[in-house]
Amino acid sequence: MNKKGILLLVIVMLCSTLLAGCGGSDKKTEAPAAGKKLVIYTSMKESLISQIVEGFKKKNPGIEVDYQSAGAGKLMAKIAAERQSGHILADVIWTSEVPDFYSMKKEGILEQYKTPLINEILNPFADYDGSFTAARLGTLGIAINTDKIKTPPAQWADLLKPEYKGAFAIADPALSGTSYMSVALLEKQFGWEFFEKLRDNQARIGKGSGQVIDDTASGELSASLAVDYITNDKVNKGAHIALYYPPELLVVPSPVAIFKGSSNIDAAKKFVDYLLSQEAQTLIAKEGTISVRKDVKSPEKFKLPEAEDALKRSIKIDYAASLATKEATIKKFTDTLQVKK
Repeated sequence: MNKKGILLLVIVMLCSTLLAGCGGSDKKTEAPAAGKKLVIYTSMKESLISQIVEGFKKKNPGIEVDYQSAGAGKLMAKIAAERQSGHILADVIWTSEVPDFYSMKKEGILEQYKTPLINEILNPFADYDGSFTAARLGTLGIAINTDKIKTPPAQWADLLKPEYKGAFAIADPALSGTSYMSVALLEKQFGWEFFEKLRDNQARIGKGSGQVIDDTASGELSASLAVDYITNDKVNKGAHIALYYPPELLVVPSPVAIFKGSSNIDAAKKFVDYLLSQEAQTLIAKEGTISVRKDVKSPEKFKLPEAEDALKRSIKIDYAASLATKEATIKKFTDTLQVKK
C-alpha cells in the first residue's frame, strides 16, 4: 500500500472512532429498560393518581412511571403473592389502610425515608420514623340521597331513625381498608352496641367504598358511610347526594411508603417528596379530600373541615393496636350486621 493509501486508511479509522464516541450521547434519550420503571400500587381512584403521576413526570422527565389502582385488600394480596415469588414488583405503595403499613413495618419490608418536607405537613402519626408518611387526610361522613332524606343527619345516632331503616349501608371492611378503619373508629367511640342498633334498623353491608355511594346516588340506598372524595366526585357530576359530618369525625390518613430493596429507590424518594409538595397536594384537595399540607386549603364547595380542625375533632385510635385486632373486628362486624335467617 502506498503512502496515500495508508494515510486514507488512518483517516477512516479515526473518523469511525470519533463517530462511535459521539453515539453515546444518543443513549440518554432511549426509553428505560424493562423493569426500570417506577411502579406504584395505590388504592386512590384513577382520576387522582393519573393527575399526580402526570405532574410528577413533568417535574422528572427522565423517570418512567407505571401504577396499579385497586382496593387495598387486593393490593396486599398481590404483594403477599409477590413476596412468595421472591420479589415485590412495586417500588411505592399508597393506600388508606393504616394497619397494613404497621404490619409491613413490623415485617421489615419498608424503607425508612424521612422526607425533608415533614415539617411542612400535618403528621397524624406520633410514632413517625420515616417508614411511612401520611399523604392525605381522608374523611368519612354520612352521604344521603337528597331525594329520599329531607332532614340532614346531625349525629351518628340519627342513622337509627325510621327513615334509614333498611336503607343505610357500610362498605365491607374485609374489602375496603377505609371502611375497616371507619368501623374501628366508630367501635372505639360508641362500642359494639352502636352496630347492634344499626342491625336492628336493618343496616346493610355493602361492597366497596365506591359501590355504596353509587347505590346511594341511584336511590337503592337512602344513605351510606361515605368517603369524602368519592362522594364529592359524584356531587360534581350531578348526583342527588350530599355529605354530612357528625361532631365525632372519622379521619383516615392515607400513608405512602417505599419498599425496601426497591431498584428505583431515588425515583421513589422523589415521588414521595412530589406527593407531599404543594402542587400535588393541591390536586388532592381539588378532588374533595383534605391535604396534609398546612398551606393547601380544600375548595369551599366541598364544605370540608380545615385539616387542623379535622385532626382535633377526629376519633383517636391506636393504629398499631388496631392491627392486632383487625381480623377479630371484621368478623365481629360481619356477625353483628348479618341478618339472621
